[in-house]
Amino acid sequence: MDIGVLRTTIMEIGQWVDGDLYNGRIVLIANSFVFKEPVFNYSGDFPFLWDEIKIPIQYGSNYTLATTLFQEVAREVSGDLTQQSQEKWEALQHKFLLENAQTEPMVSLIANDNWVEYTLRYVVNFKKRRLTKTALFTKILQAVEKTNGEVSFASATFQLVETPTFKVKIDQE
Repeated sequence: MDIGVLRTTIMEIGQWVDGDLYNGRIVLIANSFVFKEPVFNYSGDFPFLWDEIKIPIQYGSNYTLATTLFQEVAREVSGDLTQQSQEKWEALQHKFLLENAQTEPMVSLIANDNWVEYTLRYVVNFKKRRLTKTALFTKILQAVEKTNGEVSFASATFQLVETPTFKVKIDQE
């Protein structure tokens, strides 16, 4: 908000507010603090972040279709961010001798006890993280609903796979 001779004034983000949004608290920081602690700059040489969403899918779903759907949605929502972020990353590679990084959306999965968990990793403009996440989830929900049950979301409900045999003995007196 302001950079003075002795202190810098910033609007805080986070804490009790998710999505890297302002929480309304104004913070005064002594300029000497900058030399003691790390400073995170989202708008510098690389104004993008990698973000991820997790999508629980029921066992028995069409896993290939789910992967394809999530990749298509990510490409659609990312638009030209993949190319823009790749160009910025290449400039950073030359400046800092970094390895190459994947800026295209990526889908991976793991199987756990309850469901197949897909992780969608994507590059986002640092100012549009929450907006992008909302767009992704909205389009993913719509895409999964259009599969007519081929891909189904998992939830923390429990399904009995097999019921045990019960033996009941009734004493008649």
